[in-house]
Amino acid sequence: MPEIDIDELDRRRAAGAAVFDVRELDEYEEVRIPGAVLVPLATVPEAVEDFRAAAAGQAVCVVCAVGGRSGQAVGFLRACGVDAVNVAGGTKAWHESGRPVETGPEPA
Repeated sequence: MPEIDIDELDRRRAAGAAVFDVRELDEYEEVRIPGAVLVPLATVPEAVEDFRAAAAGQAVCVVCAVGGRSGQAVGFLRACGVDAVNVAGGTKAWHESGRPVETGPEPA
């Protein structure tokens, strides 16, 4: 399964890559990577077309807390033909690196 680190995620975000967070809502509201779109792991099969649309021209980046759930999501998405990569270390590594994060409910 393709995997990137948080430095590569930073570069891809700057280039406009979509970031999807497959954690649960409470985890997402506690701390998240700015701009990450919440799609809890259990709902990924229903959202395949959203991932496919976001992957137009470049891989979508999938993140969770440390990389386990996002790895499952990436495996499923790639089996469905979606270009997706797992973010090793997840939101925890991003936050611990001192990069900016968002908290609270997603802006409307």
